[in-house]
Amino acid sequence: MKPVINEFPSADGLWSGIRLATDAKVEGAIVVAQGAIRWVGARSALPAEFAGLKPHDGGGALVTPGLVDCHTHLVYGGQRANEFAMRLAGATYEEVAKAGGGIVSSVRATREADEDTLFAQAAPRLEQLLADGVCVIEIKSGYGLSLEHERKQLRVARRLGEAYGVTVRTTFLGAHALPPEYAGRSGDYIDLVCNEMLPALAAEGLVDAVDVFCERIAFSLAETEQVFKAAKALGLPVKLHAEQLSDMGGAALAARYGALSCDHIEHLSAEGIEAMRRSGTVAVLLPGAYYTLRDTHLPPIAALRAAGVPMAVSTDHNPGTSPALSLLLMVNMACTLFRLTVPEALDGVTVHAARALGLQDTHGAIAPGMPANFVLWNVREAAELAYWFGQQPVRAVVRQGRIAIGGNA
Repeated sequence: MKPVINEFPSADGLWSGIRLATDAKVEGAIVVAQGAIRWVGARSALPAEFAGLKPHDGGGALVTPGLVDCHTHLVYGGQRANEFAMRLAGATYEEVAKAGGGIVSSVRATREADEDTLFAQAAPRLEQLLADGVCVIEIKSGYGLSLEHERKQLRVARRLGEAYGVTVRTTFLGAHALPPEYAGRSGDYIDLVCNEMLPALAAEGLVDAVDVFCERIAFSLAETEQVFKAAKALGLPVKLHAEQLSDMGGAALAARYGALSCDHIEHLSAEGIEAMRRSGTVAVLLPGAYYTLRDTHLPPIAALRAAGVPMAVSTDHNPGTSPALSLLLMVNMACTLFRLTVPEALDGVTVHAARALGLQDTHGAIAPGMPANFVLWNVREAAELAYWFGQQPVRAVVRQGRIAIGGNA
């Protein structure tokens, strides 16, 4: 794949010979004009005015919206395979962190790498995800933990979006861990995050949302709220790493601030679920981290379902606890480990994932007026997208109105 979007051919024209996932038994058609969806429906109902447009033959492929990976930590230095071995030998997540590993080890490697090096390391990871049908990706900071290095991560995230023609949403996660130079001074560090780092990065246009890791080994409820207040003052939406290792009450706090999403949520309480329901906050499920950490405490899927809380699914790609490079594999894991149905899992990487990024009006669906982001799959039925793992059934990808994969489709 060439990382230059302008080299990808335009997707404008009439896409036929396809089966829309919403009604796979009927031949469908999509009209793309000036990079946006103009019309979608059954081929037999195509308005005559579109019949003469440039044809694109889908060869009977199944079509879904472009996939949305709504929680990643894609830009970082180094890797942490040694910690994987430590956990296999019996060390817990918290023990690894206390031994100098975990997030802080990635901070060291990220600080040592310059911007071009971080871009070169992140680009192959992004290419893997794009090859799986991803058209939108969130990329968090959080491995710099200083203004200079958080800026570096966010700048690389923006560069990746521009180079690959993929929608990138950047999330400032300065409150990810306590940097070594602030050991024992978490209050001082949160003041730095709120009063210096966040305002500066927001002024530079590098921040789309703000996140916090609210947990015993990270930041308290009060510190989390301090960051949320700073984000609100700047007009930025918030998200939260919530209830992953324990019930801190973070989800209810995030919901009070109208959070886009609460992510992980293995230990989410009934009160947290109700708060999320009222606020419309999305629950982001991260089966890759659950699997890698060999967790046994399942997220409260049945209760979320009963409450009508939308559930998204994401890779949580990061070097320590979810080195996942396939969103389709996460779809399979969400079904097998968390017992989501196939429709729930596919909604989790399209419409609900888009909502978790505040992009529900432009992404996660195939509808007139939306930018053209859709995937043609070499499968007969939608269940195959959850059923197979280790296979890449992509036939073609239309991303930002251009044919990014499968140029002869």
